Amino acid sequence: MRTTSTRAGEPSADPLAQLGLSPAQTALYTAVLRLHRAGLSEIAKAADTPPEEIEGELASLVRLGAVHEQAGEYLARHPAAAIGRLIAARLDRLAEESRQIDEVLASIDGLTDQYDAGRDHQTETFPIEFVSGADELYESIVGLALQSPPADLVSAIPDQRTMNDFVQKYADPWIKALDDGLLSARAVIPAESLAVPGVKEALERLTQAGAGVRVLDRVPSWFFALGREAAGLPADWGGSMPGSAYNCYLVRAPSVVDALRALFDALWARATPIRYPPGAVQVLRLASQGLCDDTIARLLNLSVRTVRTRFAEAMTELGVQSRFQAGVEATRRGWL
Repeated sequence: MRTTSTRAGEPSADPLAQLGLSPAQTALYTAVLRLHRAGLSEIAKAADTPPEEIEGELASLVRLGAVHEQAGEYLARHPAAAIGRLIAARLDRLAEESRQIDEVLASIDGLTDQYDAGRDHQTETFPIEFVSGADELYESIVGLALQSPPADLVSAIPDQRTMNDFVQKYADPWIKALDDGLLSARAVIPAESLAVPGVKEALERLTQAGAGVRVLDRVPSWFFALGREAAGLPADWGGSMPGSAYNCYLVRAPSVVDALRALFDALWARATPIRYPPGAVQVLRLASQGLCDDTIARLLNLSVRTVRTRFAEAMTELGVQSRFQAGVEATRRGWL
């Protein structure tokens, strides 16, 4: 077979070999091309090889789509069609290899975290910074986010006073950071904090900016994790931030960050999403005053059927089986 040169003095490989054909398969395919249609014995004679030695190679060419078998005869496919199928198969393999390479590359960050955690464990040293005061704490979080945007923040807030401080002084900078694409955020808060004036409105603005907020009956302690690099731990675990004057340790250790993220994910899975369906809230609020469906329908200028539909939607959203349970759960979540 004549070869071409890709570099001076260096012949290129057989192009069919590059598509996966062995030299024997290439020679046999060429013989079938010359015969166009032939039986096993005729092909063996043309290839100057015993029939039993080429039968397996012919079968492999049939599987590859280069040769078609019909009624004991072998018909060569047009070279364009045969090579096209070989190229398609090779592209499929390359795509699979590329996907596997992408998966390996994607695992580097996780493996690096494990490496860093092991190094921290061996050296027993990692950076810790003490922060005291609400202003310094909230500014530190935004400052850390600015270092590598968009930063992924998860936080747990355990008490009403902290939520009140957040609403009064710090919600606007966080919402701006969300709007500017510097931050993505999820938070778990106690259900009782929804009763704090201004909290529901601030949380609604946060969710509109892209944050996720869920509620629990009780949040065990406050903490946060920012990205895969930094975390905040209270000086007194289990206490409230105001109760410890917002004393906080900023820790830069993947092992600590991973542990807090695992804790947050467990709390997040148990928590309930915050939603405020206006129609459901209206009918629940009026029903809590002892009004019947007909009266609620007249007051809201709705049909009785629509009122009952809104009750059903509220019960589905709240995950309860009765209107009484819906009223209790809606009150617990701060809807009423």
